[in-house]
Amino acid sequence: MEHVAPLGGVYQAGTLSGNPLAMTAGLATLRILEGEGVYESLNQKIQFLCEGVKQAASESGISVQCPHVGAMFTVFFTSSPVEDYLTAKESDTEAFARYFVLMLEQGIYLPPSQFEAVFVSLAHSQDDLEATVAAARTTFKKMRA
Repeated sequence: MEHVAPLGGVYQAGTLSGNPLAMTAGLATLRILEGEGVYESLNQKIQFLCEGVKQAASESGISVQCPHVGAMFTVFFTSSPVEDYLTAKESDTEAFARYFVLMLEQGIYLPPSQFEAVFVSLAHSQDDLEATVAAARTTFKKMRA
């Protein structure tokens, strides 16, 4: 921290940097994340969601990959594993664009690019996850039509 201004030559700023409300919210979040079973719960949610989306795609004959880490994932329209930027670039971005629009029409807000991550949080209920999988199932059916 001695390298950060005013002591050092590195200037650091951000919209909420040092804001008392933001700092309090951040500390409260860290306390929640220290709770027993929190990360296990997030892992279960992401696993349920990715497996559900992959199953829904498979039912419609669409090949997708759903790589995830922690509570982040994205959907790639490809039959090959996506392990890095080069393999991600080989996926069908036009199919993703259609998927994005069709999911949005059903009230599921996703990042508009497959190169961005979807975040699952502790606030997402099982009903939310099931609704997302159901929307994906409807979306994939429409994509096959």
